[in-house]
Amino acid sequence: MRIRDPIHGTIAVSDPEKAVIDSRHYQRLRYVRQLGFGDLAFPGATHTRHIHSLGAMHVASRVFGAVAARSSLPEDVRERFCAAVRLAVLCHDLGHMPLSHASERIAPKRSLLRLPSWLDGTAEGELATHEDYTAKILLDSSLTPIIEKHFGGMGITPMAAVALVSGAKPPKDPGFTHQGVDWTPLLRAIVSGELDADRMDYLLRDSFYTGVNYGRYDMDWIVSNLNPAMKDGRAYLALSRAAAFAFEDFLLSRYHMFVSVYLHHTSVNFDYMLRRYYEESPGEFEIPSDPEEFLLCDDSALWYTLRRSKNPWAQRISQRQGYKLLAQFTERDTGYDLDVLRSALVSHKFDHYVVESQNVLSKYTSGPSGRGPSLYIIDASTGRLTEVARYTPLYQRYSGAVRLVRLYVRPDQADKAHALMGRVLGQAVES
Repeated sequence: MRIRDPIHGTIAVSDPEKAVIDSRHYQRLRYVRQLGFGDLAFPGATHTRHIHSLGAMHVASRVFGAVAARSSLPEDVRERFCAAVRLAVLCHDLGHMPLSHASERIAPKRSLLRLPSWLDGTAEGELATHEDYTAKILLDSSLTPIIEKHFGGMGITPMAAVALVSGAKPPKDPGFTHQGVDWTPLLRAIVSGELDADRMDYLLRDSFYTGVNYGRYDMDWIVSNLNPAMKDGRAYLALSRAAAFAFEDFLLSRYHMFVSVYLHHTSVNFDYMLRRYYEESPGEFEIPSDPEEFLLCDDSALWYTLRRSKNPWAQRISQRQGYKLLAQFTERDTGYDLDVLRSALVSHKFDHYVVESQNVLSKYTSGPSGRGPSLYIIDASTGRLTEVARYTPLYQRYSGAVRLVRLYVRPDQADKAHALMGRVLGQAVES
């Protein structure tokens, strides 16, 4: 099967992959938008987790193909490793909840999913994450026998796919070792790492559908400079020094996309109102722990509930009547005193709220659980490897979290609140 995609052109799909795509669990992603409330700020951003996952799968095979071409892996091993990494990337978003990350706050306790003990878990009583749901769907749902039937002949199991998605070590060998070299770190890096197929697709895709330029980078040059690097009996993903600047551009693209798109004040505003709805109307919309009931839990189901709800936050969301942005600032801005502003708003009885958003440049630099970094920079002339976080100064420059503080006020009070804020800030400057 071939799929036409506005980002990557033609995406080739194998028969086993088509069986997964045709499953109900994968088709559910047609009804989960990639950017949640993003289309309220960027009307073109109506793309879904469905097409993103297909695109990421395509990128994964490009990345692995470039790496494998510089290896001594025999053809049959290449095909099996590539099929495994494509499957893992194809399925990496299966557990996303309605409106993406916004609904994780009402997820059931992780213990209710009854995941196997070998999966790295959260603390007792913690809520399940979308990664937990992805693992559950792969290991224990109607999709599981489909994977076993169509991928089992290649020696690829649902457990192996979960190992690549989660980074956890399964009780059985996933079969990613060849001639004494464990390729798991490299394959895992393609699925979820510093330069993974997920990021490489969503930056280009989100940039295209939102109409901004920040997410664009030189993917062709980066892919053509990827290599396998052997260290202590393991294979790691390594980027040639010639593409280091292209990688830095990739990092900055992600940073700027977070500031301008993913943390856009409108999306953050509606995420907050959705949280208030969940807090004030508990049980009106629920995330089921059973993976087959989860099939009906998508954006459409949530919007249906919001439109019928009597909760004032739900009504505001469904009628697109968000609060108005009154002020926003970062740790670099001066002249703002949040406590003073809030005190003035309270004393004048303005209905308002504050939302703080944070994101870090990278969460992969040191690697999960001591498994090593997910990306090295390699000197082709000497073979010397340098952890990417030690090579580029961007990690030091942006080592702190991106912190955005927004102050919102009820729409009918916006004009008076702006006037009040101007007086408060003016007094602060004079003093």
